[in-house]
Amino acid sequence: MCLQTSYFADDHTGEIIAQGLQDSLASWKLREDRLVCMTTDSGSNMIKALRLTEWPNHQCFGHRLHNAIMNGMKDPRIDRAIGVCKKVVSAFSFSWKKRRDMAVVQAELGLPSHNLITESLTRWGSRQLMVERLLEQEKAIAQVLGADKKSRHLVPTWQDIDVLESINKAVSPLKEFTDALSGEAYVSVSYLKPVIHLLNNSLLQPEEGETELTKQIKSNILNYLNNKYNDPVTQELLDMASLMDPRFRTTYIADDEVDGIKKRAVTELMSLPAEKSKSQPGTSVQDLHQEEAAEPPFLFVF
Repeated sequence: MCLQTSYFADDHTGEIIAQGLQDSLASWKLREDRLVCMTTDSGSNMIKALRLTEWPNHQCFGHRLHNAIMNGMKDPRIDRAIGVCKKVVSAFSFSWKKRRDMAVVQAELGLPSHNLITESLTRWGSRQLMVERLLEQEKAIAQVLGADKKSRHLVPTWQDIDVLESINKAVSPLKEFTDALSGEAYVSVSYLKPVIHLLNNSLLQPEEGETELTKQIKSNILNYLNNKYNDPVTQELLDMASLMDPRFRTTYIADDEVDGIKKRAVTELMSLPAEKSKSQPGTSVQDLHQEEAAEPPFLFVF
């Protein structure tokens, strides 16, 4: 639920944001000590604001995954291949003749009638989509660009294609998680423990036949994510969220942490104010006791 959207005319400094957040909470008469967590992006001003308010902070997984992928692709070979990829996309974006010729060649080769995709730095996962689409249309691109001496030099070399295939192999399994775990209409924090477990034990594990570059990208992404989610405060938050989700419960919580998380959950449940039962006309004490025995005393929702 969106309780408030405010016009923010001041500079977006950590100090001013912190004050604005506290004022918003106070305007709804919400107590700071009841705040479980606040989700933000990885902007330095937001991180500072949460540090000043001393509110628990959980940075957006979609943003962190995007940063992990970008960090994992820091390699001169990748820089060159991505540069070539962008130039190819630009060549078609600014020439209607090339797009027209592309459509003809696509039909001749039996390729999907897809346009190339431009990378957007603010759109998470767009680099992988750009690479994937170029690989799909590789033969059509080579034929169209190769037919024009002015654009022949833009045709990707076999080395560039090898690098792009290594990139796509490493990061394509991750594209579903970026949007799924960035949802605004549903709770997603309880998914994080299972997803991180899946990444560590399956999706980002090296496979036989993969190139060394693919293995390196996977390793870099894993190291980045594990480092970001390794601190005790974050782990405790994720463990509690996982415990509250009936699909996961304690499945992804470390064995030595299960008892502590359960005790904390019970303590928080018992601290909730109990609602007094209101007897309805004609209701006996025996009926009330039966109702109490049949229904759990608390309903705790994250």
